Amino acid sequence: MPTVANVGPYKFMINTLENSYEPPHVHVWIGNEDLCRIELISGSFMEPPPRGERRSIMKAFTEHAGAIREKWNLILRQHRLWRR
Repeated sequence: MPTVANVGPYKFMINTLENSYEPPHVHVWIGNEDLCRIELISGSFMEPPPRGERRSIMKAFTEHAGAIREKWNLILRQHRLWRR
């Protein structure tokens, strides 16, 4: 999964092999653990993050949301062209 942003302990990554019915989103990782996903249009969690992490994950995401969305669009556009 390509990393679209590193913010503090968090890595925001996309899975280029996601199902087409899922909304645009990023996976939030710390180390080797996939903590949760954030939907890119609404900016909301797709499932609850671990206890005590909600505020810091959302702060990291909102500070870099524009760049995360841009990189998501670029990577997924390239991936779709490659798969044709």
